[in-house]
Amino acid sequence: MGRRRKGRDISGWLVVDKPAGIGSTDVVNKVRWAFEARKAGHAGTLDPDATGVLAVALGEATKLVSSVADALKAYEFTVTWGAETATDDASGRVLLRSDMRPDAEAIRAALPRFTGDIEQVPPQVSAVKVDGRRAYDLAREGAAPVLTPRPLHVDELSLIDCPDPDTARLRMVCGKGGYVRAIARDLGRTLGCRGHVAVLRRVWSGPFDLDGAVTMDRIEALARSPEIDALLQPVEAGLGDLPLCRVSQVAAQAIRNGNPADVLSSEADFGDLAWASHGERVVALGHYRAGRFHPSRVLNLG
Repeated sequence: MGRRRKGRDISGWLVVDKPAGIGSTDVVNKVRWAFEARKAGHAGTLDPDATGVLAVALGEATKLVSSVADALKAYEFTVTWGAETATDDASGRVLLRSDMRPDAEAIRAALPRFTGDIEQVPPQVSAVKVDGRRAYDLAREGAAPVLTPRPLHVDELSLIDCPDPDTARLRMVCGKGGYVRAIARDLGRTLGCRGHVAVLRRVWSGPFDLDGAVTMDRIEALARSPEIDALLQPVEAGLGDLPLCRVSQVAAQAIRNGNPADVLSSEADFGDLAWASHGERVVALGHYRAGRFHPSRVLNLG
């Protein structure tokens, strides 16, 4: 038998307002340590220099990470014009410069070509895998990876303001796999002025937003104390974007055993990904078909 991971059986979501200068995996490790949790994960990577909403799942909530990661996310970011960098942000060396500066009208006119269903080439320094290795590892070794375009749905891309000729502040709402840095790079190329991300903040991710987020300082101050559990949101908080199917106690037991069961009521349409609930607690994630709930991920919350 494999060794059992030590820690508490604690389940829920911690929405972290991630600071700049720390990676998403490092945040997860700190949260797991602070809660003495057996299992933890996050629902969508943020760059080390980025800030904002990072949803960390503990225990049984880790079974719902993919559904949150697949949801729409919103970002507010600042682009600096005049320089394209190796990392598409301010931390990279400058590759190309330009003296051109776009006005607000030109920026707004360019935005529609980056909305809807588009193709996007990820940044050279990204977590995309090339032949089984991360692109950022290859880039650090000096072997610039060849990255192919990937589909991305951009629900919204709008100009907030232009504080000065060298910068623009924008807002983007996009689906899974979107790189804001790539948008800044490609927008700079389209406008002929080159550009890179100077500031990036995620303001919401699926059902989670900054209103419910806590800082790393707060987490560290309460680490390994009885009070820290009050920071957790329930497992069900991660399901706010999915339709609900209510089931009876008998049906809930059948679903926990991996079997489809009749529902009492449903917000889902035929074939929808949904979640089953009994007594206000999530039982499973699955699909609704013709009055029955078909489980795919069963949760054990007692």
